[in-house]
Amino acid sequence: MLRRTFIASTSAAAFVTALRAATPAGRPPRILLRSSWQVVNIGDIAHTPGVLALIEKHLPTAEVRLWASADLTEEVIAMEHRRFPQLQIVKGTLRANGQASNSALAEALAWTDFLLHGSGPSLVAAKDVAAFAQHVGKPYGVYGITHGSNPPTADERTVFDGARFVFFRDEQSLALARTQNLKCPLLDFAPDGAFACDLRNDAAADAFLAAHDLVPGQFLCCIPKLRYTPYWLIRNSPKDETRHARNEAMKAADHAPLLEAINAVVRQTRLKILLCPEDKTQMTVGKEQLYDQLPADVKPRVVWREKFWLTDEALSTYRRSAGLFGHEQHSPIMCIGAGIPAIVCRWAEQTTKGDMWRTIGLGDWLFNMDVDADKKKVAPTVLALAKDPAAARAKAEKARALVERYQRDTMAVLTRQFA
Repeated sequence: MLRRTFIASTSAAAFVTALRAATPAGRPPRILLRSSWQVVNIGDIAHTPGVLALIEKHLPTAEVRLWASADLTEEVIAMEHRRFPQLQIVKGTLRANGQASNSALAEALAWTDFLLHGSGPSLVAAKDVAAFAQHVGKPYGVYGITHGSNPPTADERTVFDGARFVFFRDEQSLALARTQNLKCPLLDFAPDGAFACDLRNDAAADAFLAAHDLVPGQFLCCIPKLRYTPYWLIRNSPKDETRHARNEAMKAADHAPLLEAINAVVRQTRLKILLCPEDKTQMTVGKEQLYDQLPADVKPRVVWREKFWLTDEALSTYRRSAGLFGHEQHSPIMCIGAGIPAIVCRWAEQTTKGDMWRTIGLGDWLFNMDVDADKKKVAPTVLALAKDPAAARAKAEKARALVERYQRDTMAVLTRQFA
């Protein structure tokens, strides 16, 4: 594995020298980041600024443009530009024949030295990157994805076989890829790019906390979720009756451990609970499955956030909390990236990305909600976090340090592409 064999003695100065020599006339390297998958989920938003922040930190002379998907909105663009004011953004697709769908994308493809596919639940832009591999003729790599196709699709195999490197964000994806006879010279683990997301909106977070009598360090965040995200409620898409039926059958049982944890924390500590969303459907889920089910002695110390938020306000809020627990993954990722404790509850309908918690030393903060023994551990673990926040924070900081080591080593691989 890269993290065990990477030559750590290579100096930072040597990387900078290699970077300067990478491009004609010593100009800065040019990276086109293919990322930004959807904006209905603050975690999916976080992939992009996370990888941008990593490049900024580890390849500071590089110029970066974002090749975004059509979903990227002006509101999210404005948020990203507050953090990365010089960022240029293009949209569009690269057709199978190598033709760009618009002139701005065509210019970006001609401009770039290297294409980097960012973190995601899969090789999200497989068609675009396959066309890039076949027609553009420039190097590319993949950073921090989950992979579950067995066998890979034709586009996936084209991309994987031609990439300089492919980093997977969980060990199960990596293990699968290593059985598929891929030609890529380097397959390994890299943390999800969202760990590095550092967007902030402190003013909005402070205003919300003040309006709801939440004191920094004196509340836990809790995120609910249905087995399948009901996208038909927030997009112009048909209702999936099979998935809806599964959600209805499991929602009460899935949220029972969270309710138990909320009741225990409120009754046995001074902490409050903030019920908050990661995607646009979860405000309703939190209200119906958690807030409305609370006993009378607990409800006054639980705050239900009824409006969606963006990644910057959410992360500023998480940073003011004592920790987070629930059914999502990317809010916990952002928490650990900031040194905030985070407990993850997952089930079979979700991808294998939760496995990354074991890789970064947080296996005892990861629970399989399809296993009764795990479900019974959720409330005691959340309560232990609430009762000993210093120990929980130390544990989170240790995981963050490990993540940062992986980030340093994998970004060094990207740096070497310009040598």
